[in-house]
Amino acid sequence: MLLELQNVVAGYLKGVDVLQGVTLNVDEGEIVCLIGPNGAGKSTVLRTISGLLHPTQGKILFDGKNIGGLRPDLVLHEGIAHVPQGHSSFPEMSIHENLLMGAFSLKSRVERNRRLEAIYDMFSLLKERRQSKAGNLSGGQQKLLEIGRALMMSPRMMILDEPSLGLDPKTSRIVFDTIQTLRSETGITILMVEQNARSGLAISDRGYVLELGRERLEGPANKLLDDPKVAQLYLGGSTMEETSADPDLIGTTP
Repeated sequence: MLLELQNVVAGYLKGVDVLQGVTLNVDEGEIVCLIGPNGAGKSTVLRTISGLLHPTQGKILFDGKNIGGLRPDLVLHEGIAHVPQGHSSFPEMSIHENLLMGAFSLKSRVERNRRLEAIYDMFSLLKERRQSKAGNLSGGQQKLLEIGRALMMSPRMMILDEPSLGLDPKTSRIVFDTIQTLRSETGITILMVEQNARSGLAISDRGYVLELGRERLEGPANKLLDDPKVAQLYLGGSTMEETSADPDLIGTTP
């Protein structure tokens, strides 16, 4: 397996632990989705993996190496890129400048430019609007920019926190399609937190249900989707409607 959490305990205040001993794993090339109610600790799992929080107990193994407690920049250099919840682009900077920020620590200009062109080939809309300010992009376009920026470090694994947050169903579908395309074309491993549990599980190989800082259920994503108990407790609402793509996002991926 590529990533393994072993009985991880972590929180934001000393003595107040959000994660109560989380154990989970992600195999190389998988898409794994974490679902559960608000306050379950889903985002805390991602922040602890990426080094924004330090575990007080347990281990976080990435390719066999314990990365628990490493600084975020060192976690990134180990091969894990974190796309946080909400918008994290620099609104007054251009799309081109935002992408370059994703490779700020890369010393080789030749390699940086090679990666940049690969991102532009993958996201044609970003290439067409490369000199536009990131703040002028729609919510979905900004999310694609953030994913592109994360790819600039050629990570082995990407962790995504609520990629569809604040997006309408059509735009959310584009973002989910992009995630699937990334995996199929690059082989990148993805661990994702998604409040829209149905849509997140629909593109995933496996899923975990978190509740009160612990994993309660785990299994193939399609079985979790079909489980009446899971559906009743965590999959409220209808499945995302199939709609035509947002014209502003057409051509963002091959």
